[in-house]
Amino acid sequence: MFPAIPPVTRALIIACFVMFAVEYGISGVIAYLALWPIGTPASYTGAWGFQPWQVVTYSFLHGGLTHLLFNMFALYMFGGEIERVIGPRRYVNLYFVSVITAAVTQLIFAAVAGGEPYPTVGASGGIFGVLLAYAMYFPRRTILLLIPPIPLPAWIFVVLYGTLELYLGVTGSQQGVAHFAHLGGMLGAWLMLRYWRGRPPSHPR
Repeated sequence: MFPAIPPVTRALIIACFVMFAVEYGISGVIAYLALWPIGTPASYTGAWGFQPWQVVTYSFLHGGLTHLLFNMFALYMFGGEIERVIGPRRYVNLYFVSVITAAVTQLIFAAVAGGEPYPTVGASGGIFGVLLAYAMYFPRRTILLLIPPIPLPAWIFVVLYGTLELYLGVTGSQQGVAHFAHLGGMLGAWLMLRYWRGRPPSHPR
């Protein structure tokens, strides 16, 4: 089954598993590669605080095995389909634009919210971007929820999921989850798809 996964999706999954092993085998990886709020003092992290490369490297780290497996399963389920439709090059662009816009959104939220600085890790920003693309390319494809087990068209699933993320982010009901980063990932994918289609806010192509 695994060799049938398209090459970029397969490479991303392998990279995340490798980095998970590195993360738990070498101390200090989180301090250097996780996404820290801008202005986090170096003395707090034991490294350098925020650094520009963290807007990408954070997406290869995960907070635990469950976090990793859930994200990689989602990437396997939705990423492969999108890669086959738009091709490897555009898929890479879509994924990492989503990762970066998720990071920027999280940095803005952290700056506005203030409080104790904490690191952000996980591929969720890129995956939420892929999920939005999936709903736009396959709007009527059925997605079966796990809890509760209800089948929904992809576009309804993504609208409900995005609304839930916004609610949880605004209310702070679920601590320790970067809800605004997830929404930022969706925004990045939406902007890329609009750009490729020559629709506002991009210039006609």
